[in-house]
Amino acid sequence: MTNIVFIDCTPELKALFDSGKILAPEDAYIHFGDPAPSEIISLCREAQILLVEHTVIDAETLAACPHLHTIVFMGTGASTYLPLEWTKRQGITVATTPGYGSTAVAEHAMALTFAAARKIGPMVKDIQSGLWQPRGGMQLKGRKVAVIGLGEIGRCYAEMASALGMSVSAWNRSAVNSIFFEPDIENTLRSAEIVSLHLALNEQTIDFLDTARLQLLKPGALVINTARAALINQNALMLALQSGQVGHAALDVFWQEPLSADSEWCNLEQVTLTPHAAYMTEEAYLELWKRTLQAVTEHRSA
Repeated sequence: MTNIVFIDCTPELKALFDSGKILAPEDAYIHFGDPAPSEIISLCREAQILLVEHTVIDAETLAACPHLHTIVFMGTGASTYLPLEWTKRQGITVATTPGYGSTAVAEHAMALTFAAARKIGPMVKDIQSGLWQPRGGMQLKGRKVAVIGLGEIGRCYAEMASALGMSVSAWNRSAVNSIFFEPDIENTLRSAEIVSLHLALNEQTIDFLDTARLQLLKPGALVINTARAALINQNALMLALQSGQVGHAALDVFWQEPLSADSEWCNLEQVTLTPHAAYMTEEAYLELWKRTLQAVTEHRSA
């Protein structure tokens, strides 16, 4: 019996397996690429532990895997990909691997901040289309940035922003010991020229950045999101971009993924879009696999 099945190994992780930088347990089967639901059932019918990197799996598919007692979701935000209420009722443990990519995500958020501030995306499109049109941008030093969420990623981003000379105001749902912490969300957002989101998604944080909160920002503000799309009300952000209340949105996460070529977001000029890639560095992947194996070890005898 194959005890462990990794159902959706990415090309980046495959390269690390091929190079010998990471190794799989002897009783593990690694499936490279994205499996269809029928393939998941075929692969996992006898599995006890399932490793999931990015695939959405429904209850019906999991129900066809009768020996399953543990799912290790390789990341955070498992509720986006797995039916957690169903797994709880079935007595299936869902483990996550938080913190593995904190630096990678924070650096990507800062890269998006620079790109949004200097309109890098629109200028790249201009040049590729044969148009020479230099565009003015925003100098970040001295600007107020609202950092929403002071977990590992938010703290890392706040420290980088402060090092650049930005004025950092950071809100967190619970009090934290940080020189950047502001307990009032309205004070954090009011007159901010950049806002970067680093919250977990749950019932309390869905649509966290809505029309009322977007209106607190300084007109023309930049919105950066490398966390979860549903933290922002999609219609509110679209209207804010159209009105100019938000000058640019730099997004790594979307309300429906993958983003289709005909999505309205692809046709906007004042956006910078990346395909949910913030966590993707070799260092982060090495740490991810290390934490995944730790979770497997903890739950082998479940």
